[in-house]
Amino acid sequence: MRIPQIQIQTTKAELGLSIQQPQQQIKQQQADIQIEQPAAILSIHTTQGELQIDSSQARRDLGIVNFLEFARNDAQEGQQAVMAGIARRAREGEMMMSIEKGGGNAIHSIIDSRTLPKQKMLGIKFIPSGDAVRTTYTPAKVDIQVQKNDPKINVQINKPVHNYTPGNVKVDLIQNPSIQIDWEV
Repeated sequence: MRIPQIQIQTTKAELGLSIQQPQQQIKQQQADIQIEQPAAILSIHTTQGELQIDSSQARRDLGIVNFLEFARNDAQEGQQAVMAGIARRAREGEMMMSIEKGGGNAIHSIIDSRTLPKQKMLGIKFIPSGDAVRTTYTPAKVDIQVQKNDPKINVQINKPVHNYTPGNVKVDLIQNPSIQIDWEV
């Protein structure tokens, strides 16, 4: 007895793929930057220092005086001499009045006081004196003002340049699938 037989023969499908890879390009341009730094404003105000020298006392010590002061000094010395003369004469008058009371030496004392040389003090005198010149000093003043200026920064950001080409896949059927069925009885 014969058994029926079936024979099945298949052919697979074959696909062909054409792949085009995607392409991507990215460029980032640098930002455009402008920086400006204005100079600071500097102002300096100075008040001059002042030195004052008063040497009038030193000139007086040396005998150098102006006309008004010279006249004033001479008048004062004259007045002192007049007053000393009046005092001397009053003293001598009193001595003369004492003669009648037994003061017989009055005339001799008066003559001695006028004829004997007066003793002078010896010593060193510094002309002008050490503190005859007076100085005063007002120091200078400096006022410094600084006004700073902030920098001016201008930034322009550039967008990236992006080129993209998408990939592509092309599918081709190289071999069609097939089925063959044979049978025998």
